Amino acid sequence: MDHLDEISVEELQNALANVEESKPTQRLLAAIAYKNGITQTELAEWYGIQRRTIYSWLKRLDTDEPLEQAVTDAQRPGRKRKLSEKEQQEFKETVHEPPVEVGFDASAWTPALVQQYLDERYDVEYSVPSCRRLLNEAGLSYQKPRRPAAESNADEQESFRDELKKSGGKWTPQ
Repeated sequence: MDHLDEISVEELQNALANVEESKPTQRLLAAIAYKNGITQTELAEWYGIQRRTIYSWLKRLDTDEPLEQAVTDAQRPGRKRKLSEKEQQEFKETVHEPPVEVGFDASAWTPALVQQYLDERYDVEYSVPSCRRLLNEAGLSYQKPRRPAAESNADEQESFRDELKKSGGKWTPQ
């Protein structure tokens, strides 16, 4: 079955100029290559995907809708949030304060602490990775605690300086 018989390369190039996302661009470039004699099998190898996927990309262009729409995926809303907009905003404000402010004996928010807080405050259960995502969305970033240089022993400091000098100031594997 020949695809794109009624669509010219110029039409595909015009549509390519009007799309901004990477997937639609990729699909239109594959269609242009196909129109220029590249086989579906070769395209699948180029893109590192199944030949069936290339077939689907080309098949979706056999439609009456504009090419820009044909190559664009429909919106997928995803799962409904467990917290309402108001609760999300309240949560963001809360995590910008120390946990002590809301009754926890901790100096900083952790995903496990957020999980406990959300369960107690809003009666919703979140996984630890989801709590990490919520902290990130609230504008917080993970800070790994580091031992101050002053706390390390003098021999370790000297050894580190020697290794650094030997490597020319670059980190190298030991």
